[in-house]
Amino acid sequence: MMQGVVAQPTVLAINAGSASVKSALFTFEANPRPLQRAAAEPDAGPLVQDLLRVPNQSPDTQLAAIGYRIVHGGPDHYAPQRISDSLLDQLERIVPFAPNHLPASIALVKALRQARPDVPHVACFDTAFHRDLPEVARRLPIPRAYDEKGVRRYGFHGLSYAYLLQELRRRAGHAAANGAVVLAHLGNGSSVTAVRGGRSLDTSMCFTPLGGVIMSTRSGDLDPGLVTYIARSGGLTPDQVEDLLSHRAGLLAISGSTGDMRQLLERERTDEACRLAVDMYAYQIKKWIGAFAAALGGLETLVFSGGIGEHAPEVRRRICQGLEFLGVRIDQARNAANSDVISIADAPVAVRVIPTDEELMIAQAVYEVLS
Repeated sequence: MMQGVVAQPTVLAINAGSASVKSALFTFEANPRPLQRAAAEPDAGPLVQDLLRVPNQSPDTQLAAIGYRIVHGGPDHYAPQRISDSLLDQLERIVPFAPNHLPASIALVKALRQARPDVPHVACFDTAFHRDLPEVARRLPIPRAYDEKGVRRYGFHGLSYAYLLQELRRRAGHAAANGAVVLAHLGNGSSVTAVRGGRSLDTSMCFTPLGGVIMSTRSGDLDPGLVTYIARSGGLTPDQVEDLLSHRAGLLAISGSTGDMRQLLERERTDEACRLAVDMYAYQIKKWIGAFAAALGGLETLVFSGGIGEHAPEVRRRICQGLEFLGVRIDQARNAANSDVISIADAPVAVRVIPTDEELMIAQAVYEVLS
């Protein structure tokens, strides 16, 4: 940095997902501007050093804060907040709520706090978007004692949904964003959410990110009796059942070879199991969209996002095929081109493709907390 030049304060947004750890450097302001982005595998070498290298690559910037996507906040944590030892202790206690996500996130936060104790660290909870779910969607049909312990429908992908709604408002106006909207975040982890008036009314994921639709290696919803049958017949412990349904189920289990949608689409012409996996995925998403249209009392906007939702026209086509009775009619050329709007001009339902930006939402939240 040149002598006498004030360094631009920045925020490092860290988005640790199930398939990768994304990081992005933004300006530290109310409307953050992205400066650079990076991605790494969750188990790739010295991850902490890689992440800290991002804000150090520009001599004209100075790190002001680090923000994190935390998948589960449990019943007590929704609003973004500064990370303290007390908060980490509380998150440790709710690890059973998200055993596949929280331990790695907590470990990463601890490592980065130790490496950069000079800057504030802020947690942004993925469950926050669904914090006001109506009781009919929030409550689970199990004894109240469990509900009092925080066993409920939480919903996830909240940072993505918050961004999609914000971007829908920018692109289509307040009326569209406040109408009957179904948001579909489709990726390695997939979920569908019903929104009206900018509020989450229902969502496919439930107590953990394991529930809902079929995912890459996650089963999604199952008959509870099937889960106990698998445990008893296989002599499996709860942890072993969790591992099976989280890492050896879903598209991987159906295809017998891969949970990667790109590979499934490449192989489906010659591999019947891969074709079935794609068809089942599209069929389940279609069912959730139909169910949420009923919950909303109609459908005005359908938004696709996430790695599959943004980049797999064939999957979008199969999902929308059969939803014409709701007013969903897509333009095949627009769909193939991954256009912003893929529905035909006079369709009753606007179908959009909006790339998500969870890191931007983290940067915005960090600024709001610290300013």
